[in-house]
Amino acid sequence: MPDARFADHFSGHAAQYARFRPDYPPALFTWLRGIVRPRRLAWDCATGNGQAAVALAAHFDSVVATDGSAAQLAAATPYPRVRYVCATAEQSGLRSASADIVTVAQALHWLDLARFYREVNRVVVRGGAIAVWSYGQVRVEPRIDEVVDTLYRETIGSYWPSERAHVDNGYRDLAFPFEPIPSPSFEMARQWTLDQLLGYIGTWSAVQRYRRANGDGDLDDFAARLAASWGKPSTIREVSWPLLVRAGRVGA
Repeated sequence: MPDARFADHFSGHAAQYARFRPDYPPALFTWLRGIVRPRRLAWDCATGNGQAAVALAAHFDSVVATDGSAAQLAAATPYPRVRYVCATAEQSGLRSASADIVTVAQALHWLDLARFYREVNRVVVRGGAIAVWSYGQVRVEPRIDEVVDTLYRETIGSYWPSERAHVDNGYRDLAFPFEPIPSPSFEMARQWTLDQLLGYIGTWSAVQRYRRANGDGDLDDFAARLAASWGKPSTIREVSWPLLVRAGRVGA
């Protein structure tokens, strides 16, 4: 049963979220495989639509993917060796000392860290690992980035939850009481049209809040400015995000 304090920012547009959220690079999961042994069970916490869980399944015998949002899990991708469970990060329901690694993709800032870390120390085997990551602002080309950044910081800036600042800071300001495991640099990249980028931006929780409060007027103006900077809508451009990882050894 989801915790009463669970803050659900994405259920209202779970299908759109699943369609437009970018994939994490395969190199990330190859690296995660290398930091633990054995590789029996991975716990993907706050799994959302299951992007990370599915990728983990290629490297671990089984994956338990938990999320407090039933709507998010309904939009998740079914996959062999992935079991989806509606449960919060702080009360996973997993057996003690059952997981070799826990991962949190773009969601650590939503969690009650003190309670979550207690759950990590209970669920993950001694000497196992925790890996959390976040990705920064989308980048395309300077003239396009300027339009997107104006929306992000000015138009909808006050509509971001306060926790968003932790993403912008790459989680460097969040407590992380584990022995650090150095990680390489990663980047996410997609080949997208204008409509795909607009679809992704439409999944931002701040865009959803702004739309409910103010309607579509300023958002339509943004879309027009972005289209003018993009050029022919069918033009495919490389869209990228810097991916920052914090990893640590549990019970070391």
